[in-house]
Amino acid sequence: MQDELLTIGRFARLCRLSVKQLRHYDEIGLLAPVRVDAGSGYRYYAPEQARDALTIALLREMDLPLAVIARALAAHPERRAQILRAERDRLAERISRDQARMEMLERLAGGGLPGYEVTVNREQERRLAVVRAVCTPAGIGGKFEECVGRLLPVLGRTGIAWEPPLWGLYPLDLEERMEITVGAQILQGEGVPGLESEVLPGGLVAETMHIGPYTQLPLAYHALFAAIHERRLCSQAPVREAYLVGPAEAPQEELMTRLIIPVQESMA
Repeated sequence: MQDELLTIGRFARLCRLSVKQLRHYDEIGLLAPVRVDAGSGYRYYAPEQARDALTIALLREMDLPLAVIARALAAHPERRAQILRAERDRLAERISRDQARMEMLERLAGGGLPGYEVTVNREQERRLAVVRAVCTPAGIGGKFEECVGRLLPVLGRTGIAWEPPLWGLYPLDLEERMEITVGAQILQGEGVPGLESEVLPGGLVAETMHIGPYTQLPLAYHALFAAIHERRLCSQAPVREAYLVGPAEAPQEELMTRLIIPVQESMA
């Protein structure tokens, strides 16, 4: 049996891994040798372990975490496919975010920080019919669409009049798990059966207008928050976005979003 086993050095060369990596994978229980010599501590591997070792090397080359690789190797084929597809989706999401960052950097490199006019006004009270969801910052777009898909059919069935645009309500700080709210302003005082309601109080707000893709909204928020701080105002939640021109009405470059942050005079 021992004659058929491979030393850790030979196995590492066969599987395009380093000896250090194999020792680490043994220590964390990802890929254990079939035999460890009691006297010398030498590790020996079976040739049939090469497939798992090569799979680990391939997935590490794709930057998959070791914990995910361990779950994939231990799973049955159907579950393994689900795990790998979930990682594929996360990778696609990361690529999308990186693409958005590249576009913002290109815009900044071409003309510096874009100019946004920030004004301080008084906003009227609004009553919204709303739906809510919890998501990560990266998942806002998908969850927003899901919320719209829940909101508009209910409004349509009830026949209650509402006034465009759609509104998005967000916390001041984008945390890893946060609640977002999507709403429509209803024109009558009572609520909408099947939907929550939320009153946006009137009062002092700072606002600006963003024209362009939603992925470049951070540029507008940069200008908006900078102006709030410069004017010695205090930001209040929730942040409000009014989607004056949405994706169904215009190309990405012509989307129009009104950004509104309630403020109050600083006590300092």
